[in-house]
Amino acid sequence: MTRLALLRHGHTAWNRAGRIQGRTDIPLDDVARAHLAELRLPHDWQEADLVSSPLSRAVETGQIVARRQPMAVAALMEMDWGDWEGRKGLELKSEPGSAFRDIEAWGWDYCPPGGEPPTALRARLSPWVEALERDTVAVCHIGVMRVLMAMATGWNFSGPAPFQIKRDRLFVLHIQNGNLSAEATPVRLLRGAS
Repeated sequence: MTRLALLRHGHTAWNRAGRIQGRTDIPLDDVARAHLAELRLPHDWQEADLVSSPLSRAVETGQIVARRQPMAVAALMEMDWGDWEGRKGLELKSEPGSAFRDIEAWGWDYCPPGGEPPTALRARLSPWVEALERDTVAVCHIGVMRVLMAMATGWNFSGPAPFQIKRDRLFVLHIQNGNLSAEATPVRLLRGAS
């Protein structure tokens, strides 16, 4: 069995403003950098392979928390939000005809205009996950994490998710014979610079 620990990148200015980032390469903000500098990987994850999305906010989160350079993996790129990148979800919800909806009503095929649906993320993530041979920490994005957690829990983007993705935690998945399962409780990052 192989373990995969998912870690969401630190905050950016767009996160704090409620703007949809998708593939737009927004860097971490200074508050996030200072916060992440106080954290580190738990002991049993410090020797695991370290990978990240190619986007700078994920790469830098990995560098700060693990104190080493992650290997960028294209499969971990965030969901493409197309025409909605940079917009605020609350504003889109209030626009008649925007088709924006809450994640609980997506289904696997929900697709922002000019973007990609969760099925596209699943199609690019599945071969990458199946090829993992060592315990791995993946610093990535909430969209990627939702798809992998959905695959591990059987959630189909309909109704409330059986998980809540928070920062500063490892969401641990077990990979066995091509199947994913999720540990019930996320693992908190350790405090302390050493």
